[in-house]
Amino acid sequence: MLRLPEKLKTFANNRWLVFVCAMWVQSCAGVGYLFGSISPVIKSAMGYNQRQVALLGVAKDLGDSIGFVAGSLVEILPVWSLMLIGVVQNFVGYGLVWLIVTDRLPALPLWVLCLAIFVGTNGETYFNTAALVSCVQNFPKHRGPIVGILKGFAGLSGAILTQIYLMINAPSEAALIFVVAVGPSMVVIALMFIVRPVGGHKQIRPSDNSSFLFTYSVCLVLAAYLLGVLVLEDVVDLSQTVVTLIAVILIIIILLPIIIPVLLVFFSERRPSVEESLLSGPSNSEQDGEEVILSEVEDEKPPEVDSLPASQRQKRIAQLQAKLFQAAAVGGVRVKGRKGPRRGEDFTLFQAMMKADFLLLFFSLVLAAGSGLTIIDNLGQICESLGYTDTNIYVSMISIWNFLGRVGGGYFSETIKFCLPKTRGHGCGSGCHGYCTRLLCHGMAWSNICYNCIGRTWLWCPLGNCARCSFGAIWLEEFWSLI
Repeated sequence: MLRLPEKLKTFANNRWLVFVCAMWVQSCAGVGYLFGSISPVIKSAMGYNQRQVALLGVAKDLGDSIGFVAGSLVEILPVWSLMLIGVVQNFVGYGLVWLIVTDRLPALPLWVLCLAIFVGTNGETYFNTAALVSCVQNFPKHRGPIVGILKGFAGLSGAILTQIYLMINAPSEAALIFVVAVGPSMVVIALMFIVRPVGGHKQIRPSDNSSFLFTYSVCLVLAAYLLGVLVLEDVVDLSQTVVTLIAVILIIIILLPIIIPVLLVFFSERRPSVEESLLSGPSNSEQDGEEVILSEVEDEKPPEVDSLPASQRQKRIAQLQAKLFQAAAVGGVRVKGRKGPRRGEDFTLFQAMMKADFLLLFFSLVLAAGSGLTIIDNLGQICESLGYTDTNIYVSMISIWNFLGRVGGGYFSETIKFCLPKTRGHGCGSGCHGYCTRLLCHGMAWSNICYNCIGRTWLWCPLGNCARCSFGAIWLEEFWSLI
């Protein structure tokens, strides 16, 4: 039995603790999805027209998409410093917007607000990079669910921050901008020393599938709870006490996944060292010695080999290697040295841009997915034009269905990985995305449901599968942002 100090040290280095804390970081990191709520406030306070608000939306989109700086820094800086840079950018950018909108600073030109929103939203890319790189390295065999859940929580952050804003009961609507500036900064500062790579490939357990199932259950409960809250707030005039209670229950649901690392560390038996060595895979010396042969075996092995237990997987790979040796001896196959990374390994941005997979994803999404950002950026004005006074409800609704779509995309990316070609999956996703966008002409509620759940699920599903299987972990967030 481990003593308490040793258990606490094991707890601090547990990969599930890192994943849960990354979920909490992401749950307040998607500040760009709140632009539909804060843009009407900026428009009325500054007297802007729709063209000027659209320029602010472009600045927000650029800040959310330029992530190559964070990708470059993650290779030379520790993860905590990366998150600290994001905190400074988020606080300074949206803090300046809040000061201008509330007349604490004199009215400044439009380009200053564009720059402030660009800087504030760009801080989100540092949070995303730190969380995704750390968790994908800790869970190398579960990249699809990891990326789907983390990006889903980033999409849900709009609904979460809206409920926190309602709990505060601020007299001015501009207080939502203050929440955007301060809330993510406080959460990330509290967790930035926990979210990091901890050698998670050595912590594989048979209970991992059950842990992911529990995490998906929490996601569904969270989405259902928020939908119920939105309906209740729209139908009934709730008192401030009830609103505060709703926000407290929401925070408790978000904190529920911490049960997983607590049970694994404090209430489960430690696995024998022999089993750990089998699950962690071959040593570095073995990998170096077999590097050239294994690169050829990757092209020949059946897909089901990766799903076998560690010991059986090594036997199957050894058999394939023996056949490859025999074929090479008689001249039936030529074993070539490696030139650059192979699929699934870590690519640089330049190496990825030379690949057909990347170019296919880039051009197809440029042509198909831009309508989503346009709708999110102008959701506040769309609601006002249809006669709705409270835009926060629809911003929260679009966040919830966005969350379900991304989580579902991560789940189904594992399901269709071996049974549906990525090009066909991406084509189906783009077609469904375009059809659901047409539904926006026929009503708000059903179009939100169809567009953000069905359309986003089948658009993000092949994208997540391609990005994680083709380009590795280090630049995953930057590939995502650039695409």
